[in-house]
Amino acid sequence: MGNVLIVYATRSEETKGIAELIGEGVRISGHQADVKRVSEIKNEEDLKGYDGYFFGSPTYHGEMITSMKQLLFIAERAELKGKPGGAFGAYGWSGEAAGRIFDTMANIYGMDMVSDGPLMLKAGWVEGGIQAAQSYGKSLAAKI
Repeated sequence: MGNVLIVYATRSEETKGIAELIGEGVRISGHQADVKRVSEIKNEEDLKGYDGYFFGSPTYHGEMITSMKQLLFIAERAELKGKPGGAFGAYGWSGEAAGRIFDTMANIYGMDMVSDGPLMLKAGWVEGGIQAAQSYGKSLAAKI
């Protein structure tokens, strides 16, 4: 059994809901999922010991929110190369944050990213969001 860390930044709790649904998909696949708010990660040691990672942020004014940017700088020192990863985010009009996080994880950290690309949802409960988020969790779990 593997252990997956799901870290999210949020402004209106939509991204938190998506993170929890991704965690359900990981757990359905027989693995453990720890879902944490970005403020719970203080240094690279807080990221160590996991078999896979999801990072998520809403898109706000075309960007990920600042606390997720700070997490990405911390994660750069956490030796995540080769670990399975995925990125997600909630959005209203645009969804750039999830793609930028995904690209950072793939190209800067050298992680083994899920083939689905980033998951972008308006909310976990809208338009098949529950199934999409759970499936996204399952796709990373399959890499463990």
